[in-house]
This record gives sequence, structure tokens and C-alpha cells, in this order.
Amino acid sequence: MIKNFIITLTLTLSFSIGEAFSQAKYGADSISCVTNLSLFREYYKQKNYAEALNPWRWTFQNCPSASGNIYKNGPTIIKSMIKNRPDKKQEYVDTLMQIYDQRIEYFGNEGYVLGRKGADLLRYDKTKFLEASEILARSIYLQKNNSDAGAVLAYFNTLDIMVKKDLMSEDTLINKYSNLINIIDYNIKKNDKKSKFYLKTSDIINKKIVDYIDCIKIENIFKEKLSLKNNDTAFVKSLYDILSKQKCNSTEFYFYVSKSLYKMSPTPSLASKLGKICIKRNDYGQAIKYFDEAIKNEFDNNKKAKFLLEKADAYRISGNYRNAILTAKKTNDLKKNWGESLILIGNIYVAGANKCSSDFEKSTVYWVAVDYFTKALSDVETSERAKKNINTYSKYFPTKEECFFNGSLQTGDPYTVECWLNTRTTVRTSD
Repeated sequence: MIKNFIITLTLTLSFSIGEAFSQAKYGADSISCVTNLSLFREYYKQKNYAEALNPWRWTFQNCPSASGNIYKNGPTIIKSMIKNRPDKKQEYVDTLMQIYDQRIEYFGNEGYVLGRKGADLLRYDKTKFLEASEILARSIYLQKNNSDAGAVLAYFNTLDIMVKKDLMSEDTLINKYSNLINIIDYNIKKNDKKSKFYLKTSDIINKKIVDYIDCIKIENIFKEKLSLKNNDTAFVKSLYDILSKQKCNSTEFYFYVSKSLYKMSPTPSLASKLGKICIKRNDYGQAIKYFDEAIKNEFDNNKKAKFLLEKADAYRISGNYRNAILTAKKTNDLKKNWGESLILIGNIYVAGANKCSSDFEKSTVYWVAVDYFTKALSDVETSERAKKNINTYSKYFPTKEECFFNGSLQTGDPYTVECWLNTRTTVRTSD
């Protein structure tokens, strides 16, 4: 089959290639260039890399500018030889590096090609991690947010090796890490077909970085820099991302960085996070202010409803049950019969039961709470929780005897729970 292909190819070339054009592109030996180029491509398509090697090598050495396929297909051929001929590994690794150098010489795209070169150098010869690191650093400098996921991961791996060999400080590694996660996050947010590779890279790097970094160390490294760069949005955002990824969100430093970032780049999401931090700090008034800003500046109804619930919960925790209920009920205008809202309203009533003066009045509050848990059964996302809450709080209903001695109440009678609720419900008993 291949012999017939060669004969046909040679005859075709003899009659169809214009000599002037061929020499301009391939050089004096244009027929041999086209023959070997076509031959290695034919073997390559069949994944017969051993047979593709010689015609590929000929074109690589004699027709370096003939086709980009020499450099796109060459690494696959050579990597196959590295795998199958371990006795000649170093020779083939050297050839692989030459492919990348020659590709840059004849076809440019230095940043991208260096990323491939550095990653492959580290892959096949980890003793050359310093050289690989320099190559990859240059690639990332040129490519910036366009850096390949494999190059980013390989570069971090070289840094990891250097720290383990005491050739780099952990502080330097962390500084470089902050730049890499910005590149990764940028590409993850693009949500295109390559994003999955950046997600995988992020997972691998974040598992390794925990060996070097903790919340105290981050603060010690970056606190002084933050005072010098407190108007640098990119720096503050990078620091915020590092703290978030390392789950340092309960520290005072995280709160300070978050507030700094919010002043420079306010977003509803960050306002919500600041509100939650303020709740943990028992600063409910400030928490509600942040939630109000999130609600005001959010245009997506689903997110706005979520922020309303967060505000309502802040009121609940602070003991302001009336405002908690009023705020939670506003979500109905945004998301009709939303189970999360109904569950929270029920929980607010449960939390406020102790505000009532008598034991009987307290027990009637659970009628209202269970009314809302029952409504939440219709939302598949909250139905299981609603069932558990109904089973739990129905046990706190008044008994038939208690109902009798408090107005001769019968199951099914309408009833208005006074206290702070002033809400209509139906009489039920626990027995």
C-alpha cells in the first residue's frame, strides 16, 4: 500500500509541481521535500510512528520551513520513540527540545511553544528542573492569561522542587502562586472547552500549596505589602483569592482584605460575604447594611432572593423576629413558593416562640411554623427538610386538654396567634 502511494506521489509530483514555486518554498531538492513530508504524514495518520520517523527527520533537517506539521506532529513521533526506545531516551529528548527551538525559529509563537518545551523537559528529565523553570517562566511572562494549563502546572512543579531542595524560599513560592491562580481563575471563568484543564490544574496545585501555606503565614508575608499596595486592585484581589482558597475567612486579616477589595471593586457577592462575616462578629447592624447593598445592586432575581434570605437570617439571629419575617416574605415577589424562604420563615417562628409570655401561647406558635414547613413540601429541594421539621415541631403542639382549658378549642378551629405574630392558623394537638 505504501509502495503504491510513493510511486503515485512521485509521478504526480513530477508533472504537477512548478519548479519555481517548489524551490521557493522547499529549496533546491523540492521533490524530496514534498515526498518525505507526504510520506511521514501518511504514516503519522496511521499512527505508525516508527515508520514515520525517518521521512519526518529528513524534512526536519532539510526542509525546516516546509510545513507546520513538521512541528505539530514531530513531538508525538519522538515521544513514541522515547517510550519504545528507553536506551536512546536522552537522544530523543534532545531532539524533542530541538523541535521546539526550530518551531520558534521558523513559525514563531514563542510563548506557547516554550510552554510545551518546558513542560516536556520537566516530564522527561526532572534533573533539569532549573532549566525547565526558566523556560516556563519565560512562557508565562509572554502568554500571561493565555498560558497553557499544562505550562502553568509544570511551572508550579518546578517551584515545588526548588523549595524542597532549599533553592527557593516558601515565601517566594507563595508570591508566584498568587500570579498563577489569577491565570487559572481567568481561564476557568471563560467556561470554554479548555476550562476543564485549568480546573484540574487548580485542584493539583491547591493540594500541593497547603504544604507551604497557612493563614498566619499568608498574613505575615502579605500584610506589609498590602499597606504599600492598598490601592492596587489586582494585588488585593489576588490576596483575597489566596485567603479564600486557603479557607482563612474567619481571620481578622481576611475581613480587612475583603473590606479593602469591596471599597475598590464592590460587588453584590462580596457584600453578601462581608455581611456573613459581620454576623459571626455579632455586628448585626453592619451585616444588614452589607446585605442591603447586595440586594440593591443585584439584578438577578434568584440571587437577590438569596440575599434577602441572608438579611432575614441576620434579623433572626439578632432576635428581631418581626423584621426577619417581613424580609423573608419579600422573596415571594422574586421566587414564588420558594422552599428555602418557607423553611426560613418557619424557623424564624420557632426561634421567636420564647418571646411569648405563656406556655400555651408558645406552643401555638408551632402551628404557624408547621404551616410554613408544610408549604415547603411542594419544593422538591426542601421537601425532605420540611418533613423532618414537621415531625419535630408537631410534637410541641398543645395537647387536647390544654386546648380545652384555653377557650375550649377543638382541632380544626381557626385561631389567631397573638404574641408578636398576630397570625391566623388552625388548631391542632400533639395527641
